[in-house]
Amino acid sequence: MLFQEEQFILVIIAGTALLLLLGVFMISFMMVYQKKQNKNLLERENLKASFKQEMLKTQIEIQEQTLNDISREIHDNITQVLSFVKLSLGLLNNSLDEEKKGRVNENRELISQTINDLRNLSKSMSFEHITSLGLIKVLEAETERLTRSGIINAVFTVEGDVYSMGEQRELVIFRIFQEAVNNTLKYAKAANLKISLYYTAQMFNLLIEDDGAGFNAEKVENKGGSGLRNIENRAALVGADVIITSSPGKGCQIKLSFNPLVQQIYAKGTHSNSLS
Repeated sequence: MLFQEEQFILVIIAGTALLLLLGVFMISFMMVYQKKQNKNLLERENLKASFKQEMLKTQIEIQEQTLNDISREIHDNITQVLSFVKLSLGLLNNSLDEEKKGRVNENRELISQTINDLRNLSKSMSFEHITSLGLIKVLEAETERLTRSGIINAVFTVEGDVYSMGEQRELVIFRIFQEAVNNTLKYAKAANLKISLYYTAQMFNLLIEDDGAGFNAEKVENKGGSGLRNIENRAALVGADVIITSSPGKGCQIKLSFNPLVQQIYAKGTHSNSLS
């Protein structure tokens, strides 16, 4: 009887140990399986992010090449044709009376102004011009051009010790500036525009503010406005964060920021795939 009880206890112990081993095996198997699933999911997300980054690069490279082609077309052809027209009007002036000469001279002045405007526009499109001058000088020139136009009063300020962030990244920042200004002129009906750059060792900030009509930022974001989407896409290309703040009647603020140290990582990723 005692022997049977001992056998029964041994069977229970063995069965319990077997169930424990089976449980440990099942848990271990599930953990390994879950780990592999998480790894595969992470790899897929990384592939998606990498693919999106490459798509953004390609899209912006195409845009830059198109802008550069338009810039050369304006500079090499359109301004030359207008210069020829201006010269022809000057020669025509010799055979006209004083009243008609005055009218011709007025037209020549308009053509001269148009040529200057087109040359400035050509420069703002050309990445060669932008990269040769650098971000600060180009933004200063664009701000002065906006104010001279009489359309809007633009103010440009810089704070901190200025440092270079590389031609590609500064070009992207300038294109973001252009997109923001274009949106302001097209929709905001603003009287004043302020562009500010803030340089610190830990952070770079670009702040663009207007006192225009403003808009409901959430509704515009849900509709996927192309201007705001272009700003966000370009910012993503250089690893920058963009915060767009606006409400009806209270103007708009666009803040771009990133850590310049982090940009070294993006620089390695984009160095072989230049925008130019």
